Amino acid sequence: MSKFNGLTQSEAEKRLLENGRNCLKEEKQKTLLQMFLAQILNFTNAILGAAIIISIILHDYGEAVIMLVIVIANAVIGVVQEGKAQRALDALKKMSVLKATVIRDGETKEISSEELVVGDIVVLEAGKQVPADLKLLETARLMMDEKALTGESVPVEKDENFVPDEKTGIGDRLDLAYMTTVVTFGRGIGEVVHTGMDTQIGKIADMVGQEKEKPSPLQKGMDELSRTLGIAVIIICAVVFLIGILQGREILELLMTAVSLAVAAIPEGIPTIVTIVLALGMQRMAKINAIVKNMPAVETLGAVSYVCSDKTGTLTQNKMTVVKAFENGEYIDLDTLDKDKHDTPIKGFMLCNDASIASDGTEVGDPTETALVAFAKRYGIEKSVIEKSVPRINEKAFDSERKLMTTVHTTEDGKIISYTKGSTDELLMRCTHIRVNGTVREITNDDMALISNAMSEMSFEALRVLSLAVREDNKDAVEQGLTYIGMIGMIDPERPEVVESIKTFKRAGIKTVMITGDHKDTALAIAKKLGIAERPDECVMGHELDEMSDEELRNRVSGLSIFARVSPEHKVKIVKAIQANNNIASMTGDGVNDAPSLKAADVGVAMGITGTDVAKGAADIVLQDDKFTTIEKAVKEGRNIYENVKKSILFALSSNISEVVVMFAAIAAGFAAPLKAVHILWVNLLTDSLPCFALGVDPNSSSDVMNKKPRKNGESIFADGGYFKVGLYSVIIAIVTLIAFLYTPIKELSTAGTGFSLK
Repeated sequence: MSKFNGLTQSEAEKRLLENGRNCLKEEKQKTLLQMFLAQILNFTNAILGAAIIISIILHDYGEAVIMLVIVIANAVIGVVQEGKAQRALDALKKMSVLKATVIRDGETKEISSEELVVGDIVVLEAGKQVPADLKLLETARLMMDEKALTGESVPVEKDENFVPDEKTGIGDRLDLAYMTTVVTFGRGIGEVVHTGMDTQIGKIADMVGQEKEKPSPLQKGMDELSRTLGIAVIIICAVVFLIGILQGREILELLMTAVSLAVAAIPEGIPTIVTIVLALGMQRMAKINAIVKNMPAVETLGAVSYVCSDKTGTLTQNKMTVVKAFENGEYIDLDTLDKDKHDTPIKGFMLCNDASIASDGTEVGDPTETALVAFAKRYGIEKSVIEKSVPRINEKAFDSERKLMTTVHTTEDGKIISYTKGSTDELLMRCTHIRVNGTVREITNDDMALISNAMSEMSFEALRVLSLAVREDNKDAVEQGLTYIGMIGMIDPERPEVVESIKTFKRAGIKTVMITGDHKDTALAIAKKLGIAERPDECVMGHELDEMSDEELRNRVSGLSIFARVSPEHKVKIVKAIQANNNIASMTGDGVNDAPSLKAADVGVAMGITGTDVAKGAADIVLQDDKFTTIEKAVKEGRNIYENVKKSILFALSSNISEVVVMFAAIAAGFAAPLKAVHILWVNLLTDSLPCFALGVDPNSSSDVMNKKPRKNGESIFADGGYFKVGLYSVIIAIVTLIAFLYTPIKELSTAGTGFSLK
């Protein structure tokens, strides 16, 4: 490192003042006033506001106060719930400040990553997170985990000499190290080329900020209902006013009647009921480990017709695992494997390995190598124990040209033995013998063909294939004259419980789509096992998306189930193509690369454990257990919540419209208004709010809710006979009320021993 002097401290401080700190801009949170105004400014409250003003002008302050209290109460409940959700999300965030190792004034020192500036020389070591975007100057077996940024599940080996072209994507830039990615092995030195919002992660965060919030299906329905009721109120009031004028009634009386009609027509309790139902839904979702940030997302998730999901860590276990083994010319059943019979390959793969697993289960090293250690541990073979009896005395490190790694050991009886693992093709070129059932003989062309065929079969299943060979009694002439032992295949396997969830989604008319930065073969292999796709033509690559117009993608998207090797921009394009076909889409992810699409989706779902802060900040829902099955439970909860809200609204409308019919019929018949505004509010409080609340909190609104197709985007609350039900119930209630009004004897309040006045 002596050839790197780095910036001087004074120059670094100067650049820090000029360009600002190396951090991402945080999205400005809403103030209490902004949240309150967002809750209070809607069409329903506007009508109630007009009624309040008229009541004040007419000096009817009691009615005005009651209506004002109802409006404010609705808003306060919404603000409180929104605040609770934000605090729950804040509790998930890790507030640690990263440290960066830099060279300044020729000396190596540790500083806060926020103090890094362009031109700084940064030292990278295993386990460290990259603190800014770097141009690599030196690498020594430098392996990077870029999953959070690219979705690539396998670590990438970096090369400072790599020369990119114009079409090279960020996941293939071997000469760069990106902010927030992690060094899994080796070391390196790089120069800071971008900081803060100019980094790749910063650009993604900026894309997130450009996506606007979209109203939920329920919000659209409520807005439509409010407009319809508003127009109806104006028409009814105008007709009643005209009838009153023709009947010679006083203007003051007509104004009071208009206020009463307005209050009767507007189910002012609905916003409160909807808020409470959604709030209780948020609490139920929290119990199944789904933290809801935005209240409308509770119901929107129940309307989704597409569940778009990242692959790594969501549909898969995010852990490379040995799933196949080949030795003695045949595949080995791993469930019944005899460790004594196959101890040579198991021990060989473990000894030719730099990874380890701590007693607490913490894995240290490259995921491919930790998978080999875990494979041996599965059969009771501990690396630390074997290494003591067969210590390493020399090694030849892996490099991308040889595609091999060799370690040399001494056995308990003093012999020398070397193990070589790596690419099957490269290894076979160096093998002269093969070990079959414990016997070593010369390798034949038939042997090589059998091995190559097994390798092809594993590769076709998108497995990462490694072969092992051995040589005895020569510590110098390694990687020649080798004896072939066997091969293993590994993959980041699917989560077993996901299969059932995807079947449930299919029954519910919901399509599951895999969107990943990983390779096509790997994505297709996992998709087949999960039941997402069957054919290669259901998969498209990122470069193919670049060649499609938005219209072409919109026409093709319904026949596609896998999108592989895609960028953050591609993910947003896919989500918008799905939405353009009048679908409601949810997006699931955990990486920084998922954040723009999480924001663009109707419902963004982020992982709470493995998810980055950027992803969690862009999402509407955060899963605390990172399980895909939780999404299934949340969708079911969302569907139940919508059914509850719908029942509550239809019940409230039936009651309120019956009040309008009673008022209108009485006025048209020449009677005095049977109800004042304050009477209507009181009746609504007792007969509407409490029954509506009871309907809204039913935890099992429909037992077969996941056997139904999702409701259509833009479907009215009155779908499936809603208009008929409301009309029928309203007329029945109105007729009974009018009969009671016309034929019940009127008595003084004093005759009722328990009576009380509303005014």
